[in-house]
Amino acid sequence: MAREFSRTDRVAQQVHKEVASILQNEYKHRIGDMPLITVSGVEVSRDLAHAKIYVTIYNSTEQESKEQIKQLAEFKGFIRSILAKRLRMRSVPDLHFFEDKSIIEGMRISNLVSQTIAADESKRGSDESEESKEQE
Repeated sequence: MAREFSRTDRVAQQVHKEVASILQNEYKHRIGDMPLITVSGVEVSRDLAHAKIYVTIYNSTEQESKEQIKQLAEFKGFIRSILAKRLRMRSVPDLHFFEDKSIIEGMRISNLVSQTIAADESKRGSDESEESKEQE
Protein backbone atom coordinates (compact mmCIF):
# COMPACT_ATOMS: atom_id res chain seq x y z
CA MET A 1 0.00 0.00 0.00
CA ALA A 2 1.49 3.34 -1.10
CA ARG A 3 1.85 6.20 1.33
CA GLU A 4 -0.35 9.20 0.63
CA PHE A 5 2.32 11.76 1.50
CA SER A 6 6.06 11.73 1.04
CA ARG A 7 8.33 12.19 4.02
CA THR A 8 9.20 15.73 2.93
CA ASP A 9 5.50 16.64 2.82
CA ARG A 10 4.91 15.25 6.31
CA VAL A 11 7.96 17.05 7.71
CA ALA A 12 6.92 20.30 5.98
CA GLN A 13 3.44 20.02 7.48
CA GLN A 14 4.85 19.43 10.97
CA VAL A 15 7.37 22.28 10.63
CA HIS A 16 4.57 24.58 9.42
CA LYS A 17 2.42 23.77 12.45
CA GLU A 18 5.23 24.11 14.98
CA VAL A 19 6.80 27.29 13.55
CA ALA A 20 3.37 28.96 13.46
CA SER A 21 2.91 28.06 17.12
CA ILE A 22 6.41 29.29 18.02
CA LEU A 23 5.89 32.62 16.22
CA GLN A 24 2.55 33.12 17.90
CA ASN A 25 3.68 32.23 21.42
CA GLU A 26 7.40 32.28 22.25
CA TYR A 27 8.72 34.65 19.55
CA LYS A 28 5.97 37.21 20.10
CA HIS A 29 6.67 37.38 23.84
CA ARG A 30 10.39 37.77 23.27
CA ILE A 31 10.11 40.55 20.67
CA GLY A 32 7.17 42.47 22.11
CA ASP A 33 5.12 44.77 19.88
CA MET A 34 5.04 43.36 16.35
CA PRO A 35 2.65 43.09 13.41
CA LEU A 36 0.53 40.02 12.81
CA ILE A 37 2.64 37.27 11.20
CA THR A 38 1.15 34.15 9.60
CA VAL A 39 3.04 31.16 8.24
CA SER A 40 1.53 30.64 4.78
CA GLY A 41 3.67 27.76 3.60
CA VAL A 42 6.72 25.60 4.16
CA GLU A 43 8.87 23.76 1.64
CA VAL A 44 11.42 21.22 2.88
CA SER A 45 14.32 20.03 0.72
CA ARG A 46 14.52 16.34 -0.20
CA ASP A 47 17.40 15.74 2.17
CA LEU A 48 15.44 17.49 4.99
CA ALA A 49 18.38 19.85 5.59
CA HIS A 50 16.67 23.12 4.64
CA ALA A 51 13.18 24.54 5.11
CA LYS A 52 11.85 27.58 3.24
CA ILE A 53 9.25 29.23 5.44
CA TYR A 54 6.89 31.67 3.72
CA VAL A 55 5.33 34.22 6.07
CA THR A 56 2.65 36.84 5.48
CA ILE A 57 3.02 40.05 7.47
CA TYR A 58 -0.20 42.04 7.86
CA ASN A 59 -0.67 45.76 8.55
CA SER A 60 2.86 46.85 7.77
CA THR A 61 4.65 48.88 5.15
CA GLU A 62 7.16 47.30 2.79
CA GLN A 63 10.06 48.65 4.84
CA GLU A 64 8.60 47.22 8.07
CA SER A 65 8.06 43.87 6.34
CA LYS A 66 11.70 43.74 5.24
CA GLU A 67 12.83 44.57 8.77
CA GLN A 68 10.56 41.85 10.18
CA ILE A 69 11.98 39.24 7.77
CA LYS A 70 15.49 40.36 8.76
CA GLN A 71 14.57 40.03 12.43
CA LEU A 72 13.16 36.53 11.84
CA ALA A 73 16.43 35.57 10.16
CA GLU A 74 18.35 36.86 13.19
CA PHE A 75 16.18 34.82 15.57
CA LYS A 76 16.19 31.65 13.46
CA GLY A 77 18.57 29.95 15.91
CA PHE A 78 16.13 30.59 18.76
CA ILE A 79 13.18 29.37 16.67
CA ARG A 80 15.15 26.34 15.48
CA SER A 81 16.15 25.36 19.03
CA ILE A 82 12.51 25.35 20.16
CA LEU A 83 11.58 23.46 16.99
CA ALA A 84 14.24 20.83 17.77
CA LYS A 85 12.60 20.15 21.13
CA ARG A 86 9.18 19.67 19.51
CA LEU A 87 10.10 17.58 16.46
CA ARG A 88 11.10 13.96 16.74
CA MET A 89 13.90 14.10 14.20
CA ARG A 90 17.61 13.45 14.37
CA SER A 91 18.45 16.75 12.68
CA VAL A 92 16.24 19.81 12.35
CA PRO A 93 16.17 21.64 8.99
CA ASP A 94 17.95 24.98 8.67
CA LEU A 95 15.28 27.69 8.50
CA HIS A 96 15.09 30.30 5.73
CA PHE A 97 12.34 32.95 5.93
CA PHE A 98 10.70 34.56 2.89
CA GLU A 99 7.86 37.05 2.65
CA ASP A 100 4.72 35.77 0.93
CA LYS A 101 2.76 38.65 -0.60
CA SER A 102 0.18 36.53 -2.42
CA ILE A 103 -2.50 36.79 0.31
CA ILE A 104 -2.15 40.57 0.67
CA GLU A 105 -2.07 41.01 -3.12
CA GLY A 106 -5.21 38.86 -3.45
CA MET A 107 -6.99 41.02 -0.86
CA ARG A 108 -5.94 44.18 -2.73
CA ILE A 109 -7.24 42.84 -6.06
CA SER A 110 -10.49 41.71 -4.43
CA ASN A 111 -11.00 45.22 -3.00
CA LEU A 112 -10.35 46.77 -6.42
CA VAL A 113 -12.91 44.47 -8.03
CA SER A 114 -15.47 45.31 -5.32
CA GLN A 115 -14.88 49.04 -5.80
CA THR A 116 -15.26 48.71 -9.57
CA ILE A 117 -18.52 46.78 -9.21
CA ALA A 118 -19.86 49.36 -6.74
CA ALA A 119 -18.89 52.19 -9.12
CA ASP A 120 -20.60 50.42 -12.04
CA GLU A 121 -23.74 49.85 -9.96
CA SER A 122 -23.90 53.51 -8.91
CA LYS A 123 -23.30 54.61 -12.52
CA ARG A 124 -26.02 52.24 -13.76
CA GLY A 125 -28.39 53.57 -11.09
CA SER A 126 -27.77 57.20 -12.09
CA ASP A 127 -28.14 56.34 -15.82
CA GLU A 128 -31.51 54.67 -15.16
CA SER A 129 -32.76 57.68 -13.17
CA GLU A 130 -31.77 60.03 -16.03
CA GLU A 131 -33.62 57.82 -18.55
CA SER A 132 -36.79 57.87 -16.40
CA LYS A 133 -36.61 61.70 -16.19
CA GLU A 134 -36.26 61.94 -19.99
CA GLN A 135 -39.30 59.70 -20.53
CA GLU A 136 -41.50 61.92 -18.32
